[in-house]
Amino acid sequence: MIARLLVVAFLLAGLSAAVAQRVGGAQFPIKGADGTAVANHSLSAEQMAQVERLPGLVNATVESGDVTIYQFYDLNCPYCRQAAADIGKLIAADSALRLVFVPYPVLSVQSIEASRVELAVRELAPNRFFEFHRKVYAGRGVIDGARAVSVTDAMGLDRNKIIEIANKPGITDIMKTHARIGGELKLMATPAYVIQGVAIVGHPGLEALRKVVASVRSCKKVAC
Repeated sequence: MIARLLVVAFLLAGLSAAVAQRVGGAQFPIKGADGTAVANHSLSAEQMAQVERLPGLVNATVESGDVTIYQFYDLNCPYCRQAAADIGKLIAADSALRLVFVPYPVLSVQSIEASRVELAVRELAPNRFFEFHRKVYAGRGVIDGARAVSVTDAMGLDRNKIIEIANKPGITDIMKTHARIGGELKLMATPAYVIQGVAIVGHPGLEALRKVVASVRSCKKVAC
């Protein structure tokens, strides 16, 4: 099973490395919990359209909200694990906020294995994707294909179907597209967020995200 999940893993890792570009500076005054500026930059209308059209998106909350946040993440990114708790609090307290997950496995082959499984969960049981997300982050250590499958086992999902879907060429295509678009958008760190035409690279913290959402609602900008 592990060998099957490794198919095209190295190819995809090479692709993400090839398209990734460093981004520096903060175009808008978004600050983290420690008061330091968080890297961010504006996106063009076409770039935003590319994000909205990405395959394999997972709507984790309401289908349409007054504000939408796209979160690009890698399951083996320690900052993504920390951010998950903040994101949980953010959406629990804001019923009008739309959160869209964008699997973005760029850190390791293990991340690619695990992402194949989570995208299989999206296809087989989309209403349980957020449950998978919480459970896979609950453990410690590296999240690879075997560990991801063990989480789906605990959820009572059909192991054979999960593995079958995880190895479909379409799953590979989704990850390649996410890697390519993420690189073009200069999302060189995870987690990264796209909101109201702005890419925020790195996790700014719960309060900073709340301020960004409030600003979007107030003046249609990430910072009024």
